[in-house]
Amino acid sequence: MKLGSGTFEGAYSFTSRFEDGTGTNPEELIGAAHAGCFSMALAAGLTKAGFSPTRISTTASVSLEKVGEAFKITRIELDTEAEIRSIDEATFMAQAETAKKNCPVSQALAGTEISLKAKLI
Repeated sequence: MKLGSGTFEGAYSFTSRFEDGTGTNPEELIGAAHAGCFSMALAAGLTKAGFSPTRISTTASVSLEKVGEAFKITRIELDTEAEIRSIDEATFMAQAETAKKNCPVSQALAGTEISLKAKLI
């Protein structure tokens, strides 16, 4: 698989999805896109609210499960850590929940359960 921008090119196959093959798969790419989108949305929301995040790091774990006769992405778990000066826990959590709800990838995946674990460090 090669992205149109040329920023990624690598193995992409059935074995990398359902077996032990090397390379990426659709769920890994969705997870990367979701983690990046959430981080951008959180940074933008914090900045708009007057905070200056030093660092935001997010991972997304995507679950693919057999539902009936087909496979379905059943849930995505966002796990983020953020360094932000002069913000209280409640304000940070409210900003994180807003970013989870409003980032474009979360909206595109609205039919999937999305959970958030956010930690202010």
